[in-house]
Amino acid sequence: MEIEINHYEVLGFKTTGVEEGLSKLSLDEITKAYRKKALLLHPDKRPNDKNAAVEFQQLKSSYEILKDEKARKLFDDLLRVKLEREQRQTQYDSKRRRMMFDLEERERASFSFSLMTPDLKVRREEERIAKLFMEEIERIRAKHREKSGGFGTPMTPLRSDLNGEDGNSEDLDSEKVLKVSWEGNQDDYSSEKLRNLFEEFGDVVDVVIRSTGSKRRRTKSALVVMENKDAAVSAMGSVCGDLSNPLLVLPLKKAAPTVSSSPFPPRYVEPEVPVASNLVGASYQAKEASILDKLRKRSKMGSINWMRVNRKFNLDKGEKRQQRNKNDPWKSLAKVG
Repeated sequence: MEIEINHYEVLGFKTTGVEEGLSKLSLDEITKAYRKKALLLHPDKRPNDKNAAVEFQQLKSSYEILKDEKARKLFDDLLRVKLEREQRQTQYDSKRRRMMFDLEERERASFSFSLMTPDLKVRREEERIAKLFMEEIERIRAKHREKSGGFGTPMTPLRSDLNGEDGNSEDLDSEKVLKVSWEGNQDDYSSEKLRNLFEEFGDVVDVVIRSTGSKRRRTKSALVVMENKDAAVSAMGSVCGDLSNPLLVLPLKKAAPTVSSSPFPPRYVEPEVPVASNLVGASYQAKEASILDKLRKRSKMGSINWMRVNRKFNLDKGEKRQQRNKNDPWKSLAKVG
């Protein structure tokens, strides 16, 4: 906009204020300055400059304003007011900067937010929380780097646990680690999604999805590190994931039998004593094994006529029928009659 442009400066006059005599410049001096500047800014002199035409047009516009007596008088008044405002603003800015400096000093000394504006409070609070969060992340990464001997990458702090899966570590209690598996693609459950599911039962320290290295393998798995054992037990008994693709949650290391303070019942309970599926068949097999064992013992003591043994257990059907008829008196009387 024209009111934001210092037309004296466009023509090449160095100005710091009206008091230096810019308003007393003659028309000849203004015309001379315009012609000198036009030789430099003419578009024919700068064929490769895209801004040449715009700058030359601005030069002509400023010259038209300054050579007009009334327009120049109004511009001088406007320039004077603007310069006075800038001087006051400079003084105010100096005082304001001093006040803000004093305010920050008091804030650092007393940790008081009562004198801060709402926007500044929000910004400072966000910066404080972000700083604490980054420090916490760095602490966790440093702990896992020490645990893996300095060879683990910061982005995969539990990589050694994924390779070994034994969970024996001085820094990490394996009873807090849960092994989660599911069928399908690895994208079905991201680290963020698993963290959100398990955070309902306690703080989650870390989530690492295991890389199978094979696209054909449908079973995917991950390790979820809970903050404490009770949270791990609660999550193990309750987290199921999506109904279309449920999660199987198991402990990385079976914990010793303890009385848990968690109100959630365990999801899977294995029977301590296996239930016999066929008691009759088991009894019959035991009796048959006992008879065969006795026969083997007798065979060691002397020769056995195995034909007699066979007849004892497998009599011919005809012999059985004759034996029954002989013992039946009614059938004997029928033959006599």
